[in-house]
Amino acid sequence: QVQLVESGGGLVQAGDSLRLSCAASGRSISRYSMGWFRQAPGKEREFVAGISTSGGRTQYADSVKGRFTISRDNAKNTVYLQMNSLKPEDTAVYFCAADYGSVIIGTTTAVYDYWGQGTQVTVSS
Repeated sequence: QVQLVESGGGLVQAGDSLRLSCAASGRSISRYSMGWFRQAPGKEREFVAGISTSGGRTQYADSVKGRFTISRDNAKNTVYLQMNSLKPEDTAVYFCAADYGSVIIGTTTAVYDYWGQGTQVTVSS
């Protein structure tokens, strides 16, 4: 079992930055591809960014490419999402997820084995 806890969300203005953290416990995440998803009110959960087990490969949704950066520190069992130039449309609950043993960075919710409880990000205009 892997427990994931997100933190770092909050209320910011458009153009500001936030860094989300996802702290894992229970097992090392070194063999898990990790992903960030988000869900806005009334919308489905959508892929934001993903990172391979070693951190050598990353993938982003087109809507955040160039503004968000995913990274990981396996020694700290933590994954990060640096979000710059935030826009009101980035407002959502952000979730961290873990996918065991996959060499492919999953972009759908179905492939992920563990999820955090989410952290709210609100961007005002």
